[in-house]
Amino acid sequence: MSKNNELIRYMKKFLVHHGYVEMNELKDKGFHTSDIKNLIDTGELKKVKSGLYRLGNFPEISNVRLSFIDVSHAVKNGVICLLSALDFYELTTFNPSEVYVAIPRDSKPKKLNKLPVKFFYFSEKNYNLGIQEINTKYGIVKIYNKEKSICDIFRYSNKLGEDLAIESLKMLKIQIFKSY
Repeated sequence: MSKNNELIRYMKKFLVHHGYVEMNELKDKGFHTSDIKNLIDTGELKKVKSGLYRLGNFPEISNVRLSFIDVSHAVKNGVICLLSALDFYELTTFNPSEVYVAIPRDSKPKKLNKLPVKFFYFSEKNYNLGIQEINTKYGIVKIYNKEKSICDIFRYSNKLGEDLAIESLKMLKIQIFKSY
């Protein structure tokens, strides 16, 4: 069996990690960086960040974006926030090109490979409120609930635009009336 097939088989068994694996785990199993590079070149693996990889053939998961799952694996204390959360809840027509992620103010995130992420540093009080977890078969995604997301967009309206904050309230109103 080729080293590539062996690595793919090994990673598929890693359902505990939901298709993600760290470099040190691979090295412990006898894989070399050249093996991993070959798999990246063929598209069998995707590099999420330095030292973190996922299987390359991940399908989209309902309305949870693959980028949210990648970020959740790469930034353990990250929470999807602001425009990304509003987009998830369909409270904006704006489609952000980056994943907006809240982290505690004293955190120092590592550079993520090819993941367009915009970090927001929240105080402990603001960081811990309103976190909900979405269970996917590829792992847990932490995201702020609708109410917290709308409050945060108003808090950041001087940076992100008051029009987005007002739009989110209007969209929430429409969702509420549709549910009756």
